[in-house]
Amino acid sequence: MFDLIQVSTNNTTPISKTKKQHNSLPSSPRAGRPRIGTERPPPPARLLLLASMAALSAKTIQNAFLAKDGPRTRHNTRYTCDFCALNTRSMHPVQGCRLTLTDTSAKWLNTISTAWISFGKQANISCNATQGTSAVASTEKVDFLKLQNGSDIRGVAIAGVEGEPVNITEPVTEAIAAAFAAWLLNKKKSDGLRCLRISVGHDSRISAHKLQNAVTHGITAAGHDVLQFGLASTPAMFNSTLTEDEMNHCPADGGIMITASHLPYNRNGFKFFTSDGGLNKADIKDILERASRVYEESAHGDKQEQTGVVTQVDYMSLYASDLVQAVRKSAGNKEKPLEGLHIVVDAGNGAGGFFVDKVLKPLGAVTSGSQFLEPDGLFPNHIPNPEDKAAMEAITQAVLNNKADLGIIFDTDVDRSAAVDSSGRELNRNRLIALMSAIVLEEHPGTTVVTDSVTSDGLTTFIEKKLGGKHHRFKRGYKNVIDEAIRLNSTGEESHLAMETSGHGALKENHWLDDGAYLMVKLLNKLAGARTLNPNIGSKVLTDLVDGLEEASVVVEIRFKIDQNHADLKGGSFRDYGESILKHLENVISEDPNLHKAPKNYEGVRVSGYGGWFLLRLSLHDPVLPLNVEAQSKDDAIKLGHSVLAAVSEFSALDTSALSKFLQQ
Repeated sequence: MFDLIQVSTNNTTPISKTKKQHNSLPSSPRAGRPRIGTERPPPPARLLLLASMAALSAKTIQNAFLAKDGPRTRHNTRYTCDFCALNTRSMHPVQGCRLTLTDTSAKWLNTISTAWISFGKQANISCNATQGTSAVASTEKVDFLKLQNGSDIRGVAIAGVEGEPVNITEPVTEAIAAAFAAWLLNKKKSDGLRCLRISVGHDSRISAHKLQNAVTHGITAAGHDVLQFGLASTPAMFNSTLTEDEMNHCPADGGIMITASHLPYNRNGFKFFTSDGGLNKADIKDILERASRVYEESAHGDKQEQTGVVTQVDYMSLYASDLVQAVRKSAGNKEKPLEGLHIVVDAGNGAGGFFVDKVLKPLGAVTSGSQFLEPDGLFPNHIPNPEDKAAMEAITQAVLNNKADLGIIFDTDVDRSAAVDSSGRELNRNRLIALMSAIVLEEHPGTTVVTDSVTSDGLTTFIEKKLGGKHHRFKRGYKNVIDEAIRLNSTGEESHLAMETSGHGALKENHWLDDGAYLMVKLLNKLAGARTLNPNIGSKVLTDLVDGLEEASVVVEIRFKIDQNHADLKGGSFRDYGESILKHLENVISEDPNLHKAPKNYEGVRVSGYGGWFLLRLSLHDPVLPLNVEAQSKDDAIKLGHSVLAAVSEFSALDTSALSKFLQQ
């Protein structure tokens, strides 16, 4: 099997305003699928998925009932754990599902996949009954360490996809949450804390509410308190550990975000935060090892449960108000500094819809034409990912159709973002890094910009020759990039910006938090400041900042898979095999006068030649060698590709068919 990820030709010509680029894209935020209040019934496939989803857990059923029929609560309503609701445990799951669907209108069915925890719909519960099903129901063995994904935890939370068994169950989730609380308590023991306050939020995934309940129970059963934020962004969860606001029970001692970023609807996972930032790989490994022990103890029923307190907090309003104040400050404390600007937002049915009502509108911006703001964990319109071609086409078309000044797009949990200017030019990947570098270097002349390893040679020239800064190209992985920027500062080398081509970007001024909303606020700050001098100026002020950025005409990413069962590995690991491939490539390149190895490189083998460059590296987690190629022409890209193929073809466990296919085009 081969895996050809992308072959693209950059084109600075904007998408035509008359030519439709993506036939499946709705022309307005209301088009494309039935909405609340319409008479059109949900499609049968959607009902089937919802029925399957509901049958997965009686807890999901009971919370669905509560979301629809339960009494309303006010923000900050406190109630003790555990959860008490309709008794569906004696029902067969399918019976419970049938009961729910029978009593449900098509209108409600069409919104069941949204985040149920929205504050107007959460039931007011005050009950301290023991919930027997919260404990591990069986002694089934779970390999917790397989859930680690770098500095995150990820897995499958919803059944139904062939070959992807559920491994993020409620008992597993409770064990992970309890383990994080124990890890955090150990970290805070010098402060004399015995009862922690942990914030919990989630994105729009269909498993979010079920897992939020499990996280809450895992923490409160250990005697700690929970702040439930409901639908939230990942950056907000970190921010909650810094906010000083006792009325909203902040700061939290730690935060948990339930998210799997842009992955498919059946996945979910967890990100963890303290006031020091996101946890690192070693921390996650520690927590998973603790979780394994908690899981085993719970399976034997030996653990005595305690009772913590749960508080619902509308933290996203507090977080958004800080973003608003930042823009107003940049414009001389003008109340509506974006008045007259037309800005459209594409939230991809994730958690970023708040940016329209809570940030842009208070600043005076016109937001008509914004789309996919409603949370929907089935992601029916496009993948919420600023790197996805269809997603970028969607926001570009929205800008052109609405003659907007600027378009903004977020990923599912809002830790990544991108933009589109009024002409339809995408501001993502290298362009977004160049734009942010221009803004930051105006504020901090000569500072070092840290990026991941796949940024272009043109970006280096732009940062160092035009902007007068320093480009420090490091490794893939947003946490690697951020940690390297922090390390450089600790050695005396000033760095104020760390960005990855994926859209993760962190600034020193924002506690090195990778926050997609804050990145967009930096762009808005620039716009707002410019409009104090010229009220008629639009997004051209941003586009002008990246003038002079040299961009390749051909951009290719190809992934070589290593067959771990192949005899050529001789029983060794795929990492050792991959490293031997890279070493051999390095030796071959040194003998080719047309190719030149990068003098300073931290990941894989990076080579320039034929007017372009390539990087072959080993994936952080998988038996894969990604190859990135950039060149000014297809012929030059093919020459670079042939150089790689000639060097690695003798490694028979490496599948090079994707590269061969590209070279034959």
